[in-house]
Amino acid sequence: MRHPFKIIFGLLVVLSVFSCKNQNESVATSPETTADLNFDDPWKQADAIVESIKLPTFRDEVFNVLDYGASADGSKSSDAAFKKAIEACVAAGGGKVLIPAGEYLTGPIHLKSNVNLHLEEGAEVKFSTRPEDYLPVVHTTFEGMEFMNYSPLIYAYKQKNIAVTGKGTFNGQASKENWWQWKGQEEYGYVEGDVQQQDDHNLPRLSDMVEKGTPVEERVFGEGHQFRPSFFQPFECENVLIEGVTFINAPFWVMHPVKSNYVTVKDVSVISHGPNNDGCNPEYSKNVHITGCLFDTGDDCIAIKSGRDNDGRRVGITSENIVVENCTMKDGHGGVVMGSEISGGVRNVYIRNNTMNSPNLDRAIRIKTNTRRGGTIENIFVKDLKVGQVKEAVLKINTHYGIYANQEGGHMPVIRNILLENVEVENGGEYGVLILGREQSPVSNVKLKNVNIKNVEVPLRVEHADDIIFENTIINGKEY
Repeated sequence: MRHPFKIIFGLLVVLSVFSCKNQNESVATSPETTADLNFDDPWKQADAIVESIKLPTFRDEVFNVLDYGASADGSKSSDAAFKKAIEACVAAGGGKVLIPAGEYLTGPIHLKSNVNLHLEEGAEVKFSTRPEDYLPVVHTTFEGMEFMNYSPLIYAYKQKNIAVTGKGTFNGQASKENWWQWKGQEEYGYVEGDVQQQDDHNLPRLSDMVEKGTPVEERVFGEGHQFRPSFFQPFECENVLIEGVTFINAPFWVMHPVKSNYVTVKDVSVISHGPNNDGCNPEYSKNVHITGCLFDTGDDCIAIKSGRDNDGRRVGITSENIVVENCTMKDGHGGVVMGSEISGGVRNVYIRNNTMNSPNLDRAIRIKTNTRRGGTIENIFVKDLKVGQVKEAVLKINTHYGIYANQEGGHMPVIRNILLENVEVENGGEYGVLILGREQSPVSNVKLKNVNIKNVEVPLRVEHADDIIFENTIINGKEY
């Protein structure tokens, strides 16, 4: 039976049609439902993913950067000393590169296989703010597009068994005086007439190369261009651990595993409010466990991605088997987000036992794409989520996302199999659930179970969605 209903918001009337079926009927009759999908207990699969992730192991030998000429008082660059310590560690077969308490200045750090870069409590590594120190260019990405650009601040390329651990702090030193102005916004130090990433020789040129299929090695930028580097980027790596450290003042995305497998992000703090300061963005990555972390960011806390437009389709790797648990999200555009660079698709994401609360947190769970990005986003499970306050929506699914010029194309996104279970929200903001699907490809098989959303302006706004299932769901005191 179908129940058309109207939601009135001021003078705005939104007509939404829901297919109200019981759970078993919905799963059985939806042709797009994954065959082995189990909405009753998807969490066994989450446990299996966590158990499958291989943590790196290291030899006991320690390589103290002070023994290689590092300066712990910040009086001179320790760049050469860090490189020597890492090289010596690799030559010996691996181990721990120790950065003792103190203040260190450096350029980019390039990790190698079997190296654990360990920051002792009280250690602060400050990175150079001079772009020229991040040359020569390396194979990296910007917003889901591969190219040759400035090195990330901490970078590992095609390495295995690597870690960044300890209780110290990595300080990117980005500010309104460096890196951030390239965003092109006054609030981050940009002055009209200065160079910025939207200039023709930057993003428009790279986007054109992506559209034409220009080989990555020919997409050379770096010097003379304005693309901010990621903070920590393992690229095509396996068995990666990031544990205990704190990241502050990032130029761009903070933790960005690309095409990597078996990644653990544990007890990490990200406190960085610059432009595009996403906390952790797994991209084209599989078997990722993010646990016990604090995200207080200038953009999405966690954003799962899989390439932008033609580049995502060219690479063709789906981000999958990702578990996010026991984390705290404060400021940010979204708590856990899928997109918008999502052309390769995302599936099998498990989000459980997290807390989100800030007047500056826009959404709790968000999926964003459009018909240029496309992508299939499926099997997104959320459980035991406590939300104190969000601005716009508890759940937002938007297939019309766009911040650049034309975002319409011929790649219709598919979004299906979304579960929110045991969710408590004190102040839901503007919308409880906001879904903007497409007539040609409605959002399908969304279920809310044991959900209680309080103090929201508009309980539901849904356009082009089938199979919305409510079980013990209360919004503003009304059961749906």
